[in-house]
Amino acid sequence: MKKVYVLFPVIAMLIFFGIWWNYNAKYEAAKAEKARLAREARDAKLIAEAEERKLAIQMAVAAAEARKQERDAKNAQQQAEKEARQQAKEASDKAYRDKEKLARQKERLIKDVETERETIAKLEERKGILLSEETFLRQYVRMAESNQQGLQHVMEKINAADVARAKAEADAAASRKR
Repeated sequence: MKKVYVLFPVIAMLIFFGIWWNYNAKYEAAKAEKARLAREARDAKLIAEAEERKLAIQMAVAAAEARKQERDAKNAQQQAEKEARQQAKEASDKAYRDKEKLARQKERLIKDVETERETIAKLEERKGILLSEETFLRQYVRMAESNQQGLQHVMEKINAADVARAKAEADAAASRKR
């Protein structure tokens, strides 16, 4: 019986060693296969993650480019609006300056017109005075001419009277001498 105690455990050990050897060979192969599959899965996962990362980077770059274009377009639009506002403000300022200039010019022209009207009125008054003076002078000249003719006529009478008196005195002196 003592052999049984040794033999059964040795047989059990040999059976166990055979099963274990068989299992171990398959296990190592299965373990290596599992490791290979895990490595391939990990590599595939890393490749997929790399592809996803690459795609995400491309999408991020595209989104950044789109944001940049939007920002540039917005800045260009804001700049255009700013320039339009500036041009409108300049046009408004210019219109105001022109309005003020024209208002001052209008006032100056109104004053000039008023001054010219006063000058015209003075000239009309002066013209009336000169016309009445001309009329007076024409009448005076006519009167002077008629007076001159009258005086000439009187002078002729006086001369004729002087000649007649001198003749009469000469006749009287000749008659006295005689």
